Amino acid sequence: MNWKKNDVFQALIEDMSDAGEGIGKVDGFTWFIKDAVIGDKVEAKAMKVKKSYGFARLLQVLEPSPSRVTPLCPSARQCGGCQIQALAYPEQLRFKEKKVCNNLRRIGGLENLVLVDEAGRLRDADGMAEPVEGIPVYPIIGMERPWRYRNKAQFPFGMSKDGRIIAGFYAGRTHSIIETEDCLLGVEENREILSCIRNHMERHHIASYHEESHSGLVRHVLIRKGFQTGELMVCLVLNGPVNAFTASEELVEELRSLFGPSMASISCSINRERTNVIMGAEIVNLYGPGYITDYIGNVKYRISPLSFYQVNPVQTEKLYDTALKYAGLTGKETVWDLYCGIGTISLFLAQKAKMVYGVEIIPEAIGDARANARLNGIQNAEFFVGKAEEVLPEQFEKNHIYADVVVVDPPRKGCDQVCLDTIVKMAPQRVVYVSCDSATLARDVKYLGENGYQVEKVRCCDMFGHSGHVETVVKLVRKTPDTYIDITVDMDELDLTASEAKTTYQKIKDYIEEKYDVKVSSLYIAQVKQKYGIIERENYNTAKPENVRQPQCPPEKEKLIEEALRHFKMIS
Repeated sequence: MNWKKNDVFQALIEDMSDAGEGIGKVDGFTWFIKDAVIGDKVEAKAMKVKKSYGFARLLQVLEPSPSRVTPLCPSARQCGGCQIQALAYPEQLRFKEKKVCNNLRRIGGLENLVLVDEAGRLRDADGMAEPVEGIPVYPIIGMERPWRYRNKAQFPFGMSKDGRIIAGFYAGRTHSIIETEDCLLGVEENREILSCIRNHMERHHIASYHEESHSGLVRHVLIRKGFQTGELMVCLVLNGPVNAFTASEELVEELRSLFGPSMASISCSINRERTNVIMGAEIVNLYGPGYITDYIGNVKYRISPLSFYQVNPVQTEKLYDTALKYAGLTGKETVWDLYCGIGTISLFLAQKAKMVYGVEIIPEAIGDARANARLNGIQNAEFFVGKAEEVLPEQFEKNHIYADVVVVDPPRKGCDQVCLDTIVKMAPQRVVYVSCDSATLARDVKYLGENGYQVEKVRCCDMFGHSGHVETVVKLVRKTPDTYIDITVDMDELDLTASEAKTTYQKIKDYIEEKYDVKVSSLYIAQVKQKYGIIERENYNTAKPENVRQPQCPPEKEKLIEEALRHFKMIS
C-alpha cells in the first residue's frame, strides 16, 4: 500500500521506541504512534510518511492494553516530559530493561545476555536452577514511588493566548509552553515558588521572554531541592541585567517568608543569547551562599546553579552503590573517574579506594568537586579540569598515573575514541561504565570488547520514571589469556601447586559472592576440594572426618565452588 499523509488506519502496538512511541506494523509498514502503549489496538492518522516507516497521531484506543493506565497528570499527552505515563510502572521497567538488552545485543554484539534474579539464577525458573552460562543481567532497580522524585526543574515562562504570564513545560518537539505549575514528578514546593514569581512579575509589569522576537526579561526559572537537607534554590534566567528585574529585593523577601530557612539560595543567571541553552554563564547572587547542599548516602555535596547533579537522589544512591560494588575496591586501588561532574561518584569511590582522580570539562563543576572533597574531609581525591580524552592521555603518558579501575559516566554521546584508546593502554583490571544512553553504551562496550575487555555483568536503574530514559551500569574486566602452557607438576615433589598457594579461601568466597551474589562457607569449599583430591594442609580449613555430623555442601553451591576452582586453575 502506498501510504500518504492523513490516511487513517488501525494497528496493534507490539513494541515501543526509545522515545516512548508505540510501534505497530500494517502490511509490513512500520508506524510510530505517540501515546500508544504495548498491547493497545489503536486507530491512528498518518502525519509523516517515509519510505519504510511513518509517524502517526493517536485518534483513539480501540482495545486498551492490559498494561494501560490512566495518567495522573492531566497534561501527560501534551507535555514532552512523560512519554510513557500511560504504561503501568512494572511494564515501564520491563520495557526499559528490554531496550537496553536489545541495544547491547544488536549494537554491542553481546548475544549471550541472560536475565537472572538477585541470586544469579535464571529468572522465573522453577525450583533451584543451574548456574547460568552467559552475561548476567540483574533485575532493573525500580522506584518504590515513581512520583515527586525530581530534585530539579527548569520552567520556561511565556504568555498565554489571553495575555497571562504562564509557566510550564514545552510540548513534545516544540517550544509551545504547556501551562503546568505542579509537575507530579517534581517537588510540591515548585507550585508555590512559581506562583510567587508570576504574581511578582504581574504586579511589577515584568515581561516574560518571547522567543521569536527575543524580547521580554524572564526566560526560565530553575528550582532545586536538597532531599536530605530540605534546602531550596531558586535561580531566575534573565534576558537582561539583574537591575531590569524590578524590586528583586522584594521577591527575595517574599520567597524567604514563604519557606523560612529552607530557602537557602536565590540568584539570577544572565542569558542574552539567541539559543536553546537555558542557563547563562554569568550568575548573580541575590541571597544565600550561592549553593545548596544535599547528601547521597553519607557523602555531602555542594550544588550550585550550574552544577550537574543527578535529579533523582534516592535512585542515585542505588545507582552509585551498584557502581561501587562493581568497582570491587579493597582500599589499594587507584581509580580514574571520567566525566566526574561535581565529584558525586568520585567521592563515593574515595571511601574505599587508595586514590581517586576525577576529570570534568566544566571548571565550575570541578570547583564544586574540590569543595565537596573538603566538605567531607576526603583527602584521597584529586580533580582535573579538561576533556577526559585530553586529560587522561596527558596524565597517563607524561605523569605515569596508572589505573586499577576506571569509572566512566559520559554524556549521551558516549566516550570519545581517544578516551577509549587511553583506557585500553592503561589496561585497568576493571572498567565500570555508567550510561544514560544504551545505544552509545553498546557501541563503546563493543570497542572495549575488541580491545581486551569482556562484559561480566549488567544492571539497569530507573532514574526517570514515566519517561523512556534509563541508566545502566556495566562491569567489564580484562580478558585472561586464551592459551596456557601445560606443565606437569609432580605432587610428590611439590607440597602444593602455585594456584593453591595463591588462591586463598577468602579469594574463592569473594569470587563467588561478587559473581553470583551467593555466600559459601570454608567448610563447603573444603568438601569440594577433597572431592577433587586437592590435599588440605594444616593452614587450611579442612572438612571434618566423615563420622562427625556436619552440614554437607548443597549441590547448587557445589557447582559454584567448582566453577570458582576452575577459574583459579585449581581443577580442569
